[in-house]
Amino acid sequence: MSLPRPALSTEVEAAWRFLKLNWLVCAAITVVLAFSLLVSGFSLTLPGVAVAIGYVGVYGGFAHANAASPKRRDPQVMFVLGALAQTGLIAAVMTPLTYVAAAPNLPLQDANLLAIDRALGLDWAAYVRYVNAHPVLAAWLGYGYNMIRWQVFAVPVVLAAKGLYSRIAEFIFAFGLALIATTIISALVPAIGVYQQIGLDPASLPNIEAGAYLEQLRDLPPTRDGTLRHLDLLGLAGIVTFPSFHAASAVLYSWALWGARWMRPIVVVANGALLLGTPIVGGHYFIDIFAGVAVAVVAIAVSRRVGRMVARRHAGFAAVTASMPAVPAEWYQQLESILARRTGWRGRRRCRRHRRGASSNPGRRAG
Repeated sequence: MSLPRPALSTEVEAAWRFLKLNWLVCAAITVVLAFSLLVSGFSLTLPGVAVAIGYVGVYGGFAHANAASPKRRDPQVMFVLGALAQTGLIAAVMTPLTYVAAAPNLPLQDANLLAIDRALGLDWAAYVRYVNAHPVLAAWLGYGYNMIRWQVFAVPVVLAAKGLYSRIAEFIFAFGLALIATTIISALVPAIGVYQQIGLDPASLPNIEAGAYLEQLRDLPPTRDGTLRHLDLLGLAGIVTFPSFHAASAVLYSWALWGARWMRPIVVVANGALLLGTPIVGGHYFIDIFAGVAVAVVAIAVSRRVGRMVARRHAGFAAVTASMPAVPAEWYQQLESILARRTGWRGRRRCRRHRRGASSNPGRRAG
């Protein structure tokens, strides 16, 4: 007889159900990408697609295999691998969708975004020159901008170590929702970036590394004019200006990791640098940062609400299940024995003859 799976707490089971719900979101955006590729003329290189499928398949497969294992079911393994698979899939799908979103070639809004900054009394040129005049600060903000990469791996690992499984599922849902929102809004409010709008060449700032802005400047114009349609998934940068997803990520990471007290100083330093470095490295307007923060706050609120709904439904299901009478283990053994013996028509006929013989001879031992 197969062994029962190790029991998990109701909270962990609810979190796992939420994590599985996230796969529906992943499936939905994957369908959108596939449809977009069919109707828009975009295509993806096969090596990049193969790497993405392999990454998601390995991590996601091991996560669900562990969840189904009768002996090795470990929530830390389940959630870390499952979360890494889902964030990888979300990034792999949404990054090319930012290019598809830019293809309609709507009027650029750089002048309006810069005007909003100035109306708020924010001088972007003064800020970038101040940072350039302080090499240590410039280097710190450059490192901070790239913090977006490693924190997506740190979140599930740290939270799983703390047993905060619900927060992992909520983070992934909020992460995907924020990326979807920034992509849609960027299609409606397209912009290249502030460097070109104020006529400032990043090369004239020796201590500033504006690599992300230069990637946007490389990819966005040919995407808008129709000359860039074949995308290498391994070399895409994502072309979103307003709202800034880097700013949204800083808020999402801070919220997710705040539950681990020992991480809080690291969270403040890392994501403070991420926020402050986004205008410099990414060429973002200040209003991009504010909008990205707002998107993250809304995504977190929606994710928490969905998480509570999933938890309530699972708790109700668990309560109904707990109120049902327990089935003796001997019954399972007898059922397995019966199913193993009585297969086919002949087995069913022997079963009926056996029951009739037992009824006519009460002293005969059953079985």
